[in-house]
Amino acid sequence: MKNIISLLLFIFTLTMNAQDQPTVYKVEPVPNQDVAYTGNLNQGIVLDDLSWAWSSQNACFPETQKQKFTGKHVFFTGIIPKYSEITVTVIPKDPNANFSVYAYEIGVNSNDLVPNLPRCIRCEADHKWDRPKRGKTQDHTRIVSDLVAINNPYRMVIGVTGADGLEEGEFTLVISTKSR
Repeated sequence: MKNIISLLLFIFTLTMNAQDQPTVYKVEPVPNQDVAYTGNLNQGIVLDDLSWAWSSQNACFPETQKQKFTGKHVFFTGIIPKYSEITVTVIPKDPNANFSVYAYEIGVNSNDLVPNLPRCIRCEADHKWDRPKRGKTQDHTRIVSDLVAINNPYRMVIGVTGADGLEEGEFTLVISTKSR
């Protein structure tokens, strides 16, 4: 049975001290378990520059989808243990709220945070679809998967954001870790 640990967003935080820098919340993945954190977009910041996302060095989401990432961004970071795979799920409290999520992998000793992300190892994103996908249905949850560490651990950075300028909304972030 999976053990769910629910923590408030402000517990276990790692705060950057420079003015106008966002707070980055620390998460601790647990092998073969789910860990849940709660938060609110109103604790985040608006990113004026999203060009890092469609840079060929990051390839997170295309420029045509930028409107889905224009709300406040709340950041989380943690280490993916070696021989592990992570799936991140964002569950808005309000099923009608339009959230998006992205997660990228960088070196374990790196602290690169968007929009100052010169390159990453991998970046995955999920947002509301523009059209139906054959054989699939979408609800209000957003999921990124395939965050993988094989022989070395990696730092992951997760961005939970609102679409269309959404700046307020409670959510639960679930980090599922599977040993490989």
